[in-house]
Amino acid sequence: MVAAEGVPTEQGAPSNTPADDYDAKCSLTIPIARPLAPKKLGKKLFKVAKSSSKAKCIRRGVKDVAKAIRKGEKGFVVIAGDISPIDVISHLPVLCEEHKIPYCYVPARLDLGQAIGSNTPCSTILITKNDEYKEKYK
Repeated sequence: MVAAEGVPTEQGAPSNTPADDYDAKCSLTIPIARPLAPKKLGKKLFKVAKSSSKAKCIRRGVKDVAKAIRKGEKGFVVIAGDISPIDVISHLPVLCEEHKIPYCYVPARLDLGQAIGSNTPCSTILITKNDEYKEKYK
């Protein structure tokens, strides 16, 4: 049953607050998911991702992001922290550090997919600079 924050549902269990939801997602992340973005930074990253997807300045998916980094595209990388198996994304932080591209992890790939306007979860994105969302990019 859907209930307001702090109001018990019919079963008597209190509903989760947004902070509890974020903490629950953080507890499900993989061990290498460091630096994990705090809640406030995560919201900013999702806003920039949404703006960049509208401006078509985004690369999504592990293969596409890795190829773009190797070709020299600049920006920053957001990686989902709940990817299984770890081997799928374990090379991306090293690749980002070699090319001096900042990166961070967010707790859930479902949230990352929704942020870019996709119905499917997304494991990683590369956001490049553009004038349309310059203020949010900082």
